[in-house]
Amino acid sequence: MRSTVRTKQHPHDDAPDTAESFARLATLPDGPERQALRDELVQQWLPMAERIAVRFRGRGEALEDLYQVAALGLVKAVDHYDPARGRAFEAYAVPTITGEIKRHFRDHMWTLHVPRRVQDLRNRVRHAAKELSQTTPGRPPTVAEIAELAHLTEDEVRTGMEALECFSALSLEAEMPGTDGYALEDALGGPDPAYDTVVDRVAVAPCLRALPERERTILYLRFFGGMTQSSIAEQLGISQMHVSRLLSGCFARLREEVVPDGQ
Repeated sequence: MRSTVRTKQHPHDDAPDTAESFARLATLPDGPERQALRDELVQQWLPMAERIAVRFRGRGEALEDLYQVAALGLVKAVDHYDPARGRAFEAYAVPTITGEIKRHFRDHMWTLHVPRRVQDLRNRVRHAAKELSQTTPGRPPTVAEIAELAHLTEDEVRTGMEALECFSALSLEAEMPGTDGYALEDALGGPDPAYDTVVDRVAVAPCLRALPERERTILYLRFFGGMTQSSIAEQLGISQMHVSRLLSGCFARLREEVVPDGQ
């Protein structure tokens, strides 16, 4: 029986031995020969890039898209790798490809725009919570426990926990947990015309206080007491025509003071 002794240990079983090819690539000038060798190297290392991409599946992105992002990271690794530094290509390519995929998630997969610092807090909180869940069965880890493990303040942990909800958004038609068909859109309010009334009242209040007492009384009885001009005239002992003129004068004065430009 023949036995095969492996002289090189690779994390990836099918990792090719391309040291000579990379050394040759570094000496070639730009042109068809260099481009062909570059493409060959990318093809040889593509299975490794795809395996790295598989680690990130199930996070809201299609696997085929992850393959493309990983391949882009691999191309960058091939283009920037310097064999003269003495570092194996695989050791350089793995973090390069992984970083490219993580940047893709960070920059393109957030439904809401979240600052980079908050995204980093989210990742640290998520990793710490996952690790703690192994040692705290039956209950979620506390904010203080996460803060201690992740070397964060409790406020930073809370910020990271809030960011966990920003990675994806629910439809407004999604049913809220613990309700009987109650959707998010049912909790949305509509325009409230009463807000405009509040603004108008605040604007006109100083003008009303400056009116003579009789005019203020007439306005109060007409618009807050719901009385007709005839009823007001009878209560004040003046004619209905006089009440009408006083109201018209009040309106003109208020309009001039509240909207001085006649807008």
